[in-house]
Amino acid sequence: MSSGSLGFRVGPVRSAAELQAVCRLRALAYGHHLPQAMAQWSMPDDLDHDPDTLIFLAADKATGEAVGTVRLNTNAHRPTAIETSAPLPQAMRALPLAEVTRLCVRPGHRDPTIRLALMKASYLWCLAHQVQWMVIGARSEALVRQYRRLGFTDLHDDAMPVALPHAGNLPHRVLAFDVVSAERNWHALRHPFYLFMVRTFHREIQLFHRTEPELACA
Repeated sequence: MSSGSLGFRVGPVRSAAELQAVCRLRALAYGHHLPQAMAQWSMPDDLDHDPDTLIFLAADKATGEAVGTVRLNTNAHRPTAIETSAPLPQAMRALPLAEVTRLCVRPGHRDPTIRLALMKASYLWCLAHQVQWMVIGARSEALVRQYRRLGFTDLHDDAMPVALPHAGNLPHRVLAFDVVSAERNWHALRHPFYLFMVRTFHREIQLFHRTEPELACA
């Protein structure tokens, strides 16, 4: 295990102010491509306040500016939103899963590791909570290729786009990621992301809310 350094910090949203920063970033990122959706994403929605939801925020270490975000919603107490539009294969229906939504990076930001670090935080959080699958909707072929590079595969063999009401009713390809098998698969494939995702410790990535003060080191 090696140690790496990032130019930003990733951690769970802890306050209303951080959630507002997330929403402003969503509106900026999605409005960049979909101006008609800017108002929809500029305010928190019901899923943001769901007890089965966790939102990660990436903030620049030098300025504190929000530069990336992602949201996880699990099926701990009820099916995820994506399941109402894209029913799960039978083999997945009884398993813990998390839907990944609102993944975005500030337009124009040139650090290529932000998106990857947000996915690393999501992967490690799911692993820590025994969530076996991550499911995500991709609205473009470019995004599908990005997720495939990480190890996502089409949820169904036909790979047909599905309209997702909670994502502006836009057609998305639905893909799934096997959290439990990911490390083994990355290692076997000598995957270029293996070192970053598994073998590098990033102190800037925090998975949990801090509830106690850190102990001072002697």
